[in-house]
Amino acid sequence: MPKKSVKFAAKLHEKAPKTSKEPAKPNAKVAKPALKSKSKTIKSSQQQSITTQGNGKRSLKKRAAEALEEEEDSDNDSDYGEIALDAGDSDGDEEIEAMENDIDDESDSEIEAFPELSISSDEEDSDYDDYKADADDQEERSQEDEDEEEEEEDDDYMAGDSLDEADLEEEELKIQKPLEKLPEIEANYDSDSSTEETENTVGNVPADWYKDMPHIGYDIDGKKILKPATADELEKFLSTMDDPDSWKTVRSDKEGKDIVLNDEEMDIIQRLQRGIIPDSDYNPYEPTVEWFTSKTEQMPLSARPEPKRRFIPSKWEAKKVMKIVKAIRQGRIVPRKPKDEKPRFYNLWGDDDKPREDHVMHIVAPKMKLPEHDESYNPPEEYLPDEEESKQWHDLDPEDRPKNYLPKKYTSLRHVPAYDRFIQERFQRCLDLYLAPRVRKNRLNVDPDSLIPKLPSPKDLQPFPTAQSLSYDGHTARIRCLSVHSSGLYLLSGSDDHTIRMWEVSTGRCLFLWQFKDVIHAISWNPNPDLWLFGVSVGHGEVLLISPPKLCSGEIAMATDQYIKSGYTRPTTEEEKTRQVISWSKPSEKDEEKYGFKVRLQHSQTVKQITWHRKGDYFATVAPDARQVLIHQATKHQTQTPFSRLKGIVQKVAFHPVKPIFFVATQIYVRVYDLMQQQLVKTMQPGVKWISSIDVHPGGDNLIIGSYDKKVCWFDMDLGSRPYKSLRYHEKAVRQVAYHRRYPLFASSSDDGSIQIFYGMVYNDLLQNPLIVPVKILRGHEVKDSLGVLNIEFHPTQPWIFSSGADGSLRLWT
Repeated sequence: MPKKSVKFAAKLHEKAPKTSKEPAKPNAKVAKPALKSKSKTIKSSQQQSITTQGNGKRSLKKRAAEALEEEEDSDNDSDYGEIALDAGDSDGDEEIEAMENDIDDESDSEIEAFPELSISSDEEDSDYDDYKADADDQEERSQEDEDEEEEEEDDDYMAGDSLDEADLEEEELKIQKPLEKLPEIEANYDSDSSTEETENTVGNVPADWYKDMPHIGYDIDGKKILKPATADELEKFLSTMDDPDSWKTVRSDKEGKDIVLNDEEMDIIQRLQRGIIPDSDYNPYEPTVEWFTSKTEQMPLSARPEPKRRFIPSKWEAKKVMKIVKAIRQGRIVPRKPKDEKPRFYNLWGDDDKPREDHVMHIVAPKMKLPEHDESYNPPEEYLPDEEESKQWHDLDPEDRPKNYLPKKYTSLRHVPAYDRFIQERFQRCLDLYLAPRVRKNRLNVDPDSLIPKLPSPKDLQPFPTAQSLSYDGHTARIRCLSVHSSGLYLLSGSDDHTIRMWEVSTGRCLFLWQFKDVIHAISWNPNPDLWLFGVSVGHGEVLLISPPKLCSGEIAMATDQYIKSGYTRPTTEEEKTRQVISWSKPSEKDEEKYGFKVRLQHSQTVKQITWHRKGDYFATVAPDARQVLIHQATKHQTQTPFSRLKGIVQKVAFHPVKPIFFVATQIYVRVYDLMQQQLVKTMQPGVKWISSIDVHPGGDNLIIGSYDKKVCWFDMDLGSRPYKSLRYHEKAVRQVAYHRRYPLFASSSDDGSIQIFYGMVYNDLLQNPLIVPVKILRGHEVKDSLGVLNIEFHPTQPWIFSSGADGSLRLWT
């Protein structure tokens, strides 16, 4: 058939409506035989361009489609009869070309409405040309290979093959189904619908804040949103009468305008008013889904064993079996080999035993003790027992005898008889070796020096006191107590010679002397540098607050005077007077002028310790005999008893340097109290027999305790109630321990007459433990009446230490 008539027929077929049942026109009758075949060819070429080219199944479908075309061609030829077309007729060709051009123009204009192909109008002409070219090539190929394909068609494709026919129909449907066209999105800011309305962005700010403002808020750009014009009540009423939607209109304070509720929102409000769930799609009466049902399901599973026909032999098992078979054939594996019978009897005295290796855990038997001189046949005379020793040996039980033989003397070795207990002793030894459990001890080849912790050299830890610099001479009896002023310029010492002396630290000159009638037990400067005051315990329970006269500036003396005497002017009630544990009294004017006495406090028992709070207003006194700890306020002349009942005899107390915490050391425990909450925080257990002294680190997290059983215990408050380190460097009882306020140093003094200086570095890093290194031993005090160094205290600013001893000496070590 000529090519141009085929193209014309294809175009005409595309333009013609599918459901039309009108009789064919005379012009179209010429090309009708080729119409069906060419439309199917185009369809098959479309399928070819859509699906994968290299598919094997594709060729089968193509051949099936061409076979159907051939049958239809033969049917159509028989229907219409013979048709002869003159290919050389130029007039006919020109008419056909004109019609084709008309059809091309129409197809270009109407191609978008064509339902079968969803390609854009820009590509249609090129695609259509491709279809035409494919159709032409297909026709030429079919004419050339017609004879060969007819033979193969019977083998490859069978009419009624459901798989191939269904695939063809599905692909035709895929081509015919148009793709949905979605609206194009312009990627600019105006496409965002959220910016169409000006949105008030003030958040949760109350609307009444804008009551007097002309605006009601700000939009997203920060510009003011002006309030809409508000009408009066009459206009509002008239507008609601005219407006049919007024009954569902709501006023928005944030936007300042009226909002009409839609049907969905009205429905939600009505549901809420009726007490129904707001979501209309929610069904509260849905049938429950039983995830774990009680019904026995009919499952397609059974416990029947697998049939033998399903068995698939394993390739690897076959290889293993063949390996074993080969080994049996080669004689490497002997099946049903008889076991070697061991001999029933063992030749104990035979020499044909093969040496065997010792067991891994074999332990060699200990060697027997070598014979001594008394086991000789001719022992020296001093080893021979006399009659009394022989009688004692015979009287003892065999188990209690130190030796199981008596030394005897023979003139020659010939006369020595056979040892009658040889068999028994050998048997006993074998029994001991058999029954005694022996354990192999692995010896560790450890260098002893490596076990000692590596401590830094004392030269790297300077400064610390190393030698005696000054001796303050004047006291004639043991000096029990001393105290350094917060400036570091003055030193106080109290002695058993009933005197208190005030020294100048730098020169060793005695500036003032107080003479009393009793022993001085305790002395302590006020830590506040603005006050010129110290407390002293004298004799049986008398505590004096003294301001040394003529040794300070007039301003400080006046401030101290007002500070102390403010308590006299304060009115006291009868109830306070009855509750007072001790009496506060004013000394005579003569004593005040001459000695600087400010206040006298009278306790019931001897006060062994006075300690001040860091601010200088409160001070605590300890009277061990009365089991009494009192806290006094100097400005108000008030006394408190913080502990109504104390467990054990209180030895020492201390204030925390930073927090409102109070440490109370009894004989064996240190209790930590919170003064604000008035409760026990922690109990420290140093594990000593009798605590003698206590001091708190300036940081407040560490604590040292001295004891009469020669120990110094360092506590880390964060680690627990047990000591972090227990130091035992003294040979006798530890009398006093003290921290330096600025340097990482602490010291302990003892009755052995020595002072131990330690380097104690506390790190800010909580994961790093404190470093404690002994750096120096200071010796110089003499031991008198079994008492050595009774008190020590560090200089407040320099790495110096003051010490007082039972020998009546007061020394400065620098």
